[in-house]
Amino acid sequence: MKVIVIPDVHLKPWMFDSASRIIERGDAERAVCLMDIPDDWLQGFNIDLYIETYDRAIDFQRRFPDTLWCYGNHDLSYVWHLQETGFSLFALETVNLKLKELMGVIADKKQLAYIHRIDDVLFLHGGLSEAFVRYHAADADYEDADAVIEKINSLGARQMWDDASPIWCRPQIDAETMYMQDSLLQVVGHTPVERISREGNVLSCDVFSTYRGGRPIGTQEFPVIDTETWTCTGIRAERE
Repeated sequence: MKVIVIPDVHLKPWMFDSASRIIERGDAERAVCLMDIPDDWLQGFNIDLYIETYDRAIDFQRRFPDTLWCYGNHDLSYVWHLQETGFSLFALETVNLKLKELMGVIADKKQLAYIHRIDDVLFLHGGLSEAFVRYHAADADYEDADAVIEKINSLGARQMWDDASPIWCRPQIDAETMYMQDSLLQVVGHTPVERISREGNVLSCDVFSTYRGGRPIGTQEFPVIDTETWTCTGIRAERE
C-alpha cells in the first residue's frame, strides 16, 4: 500500500490541502498524520489560525475516512494540561474543543493513537525504542508487534510524558536501539530534519518545521511510503 505521511503540522492548514491533491491524483492510497497540529513560532494568540488548521484536518478526515492519526507531544500537552515549549494557554480551550470535534468524525476511535502499523511499517510521532518496550510492555510478547502496540497505546500521561516515550523519543539524536530494528520500519516526525532520510529502521520526515522567522528547515515534501517494499518517494507540497 502507498501511504502518504503528513508530518508535524504546527498550524500549517495548507498541508492538508496539498496532501488531499496528492491522494486525489492517485499518488497515494491512504494517509497517516503524525499530528503536532497546534503551536508554531509567535502564534500563541492567533486563535483563528488554530481554528483554521483544525477545520482543515477535520475536513481531511471526512474526505478520507480511513486516515490514521498519531498523537504528538504538542497535541497531548493540551489534552493533559502539561505545558511545554510553544504551549498556548490562550489556545487551550480551542485546541481541546477542536480535537474533540476531530475525534467526532473518526468512525473507529483506534484510528487516533500513539502508534499505528500497516504491514511491517510503524507510524508514530517520535520513535519506539527497545528499552521502552521492554520496560513498559514487559507483559507482552516482545516479538508480537501487535500486542506491543496495543499495550503502549493503552498507556497514559505518567508513562508517555517522558523523553524516552514514543511521542518524545529522538532517535536522530540519541543513540538508541530501536524496537525490532531488523524487521519493522518506523516512520517518525518530531525532530526537524533538512530532508527525508533513513538511518537503520527509522525514516525521519519532519521536513515542514521552520526557524523562528518562518524560513523552512526542510524540503517540505510529503513522504509516500510503499509499506510492502519500504521504498519512499518524496512529493513536494504545493501551495495554492
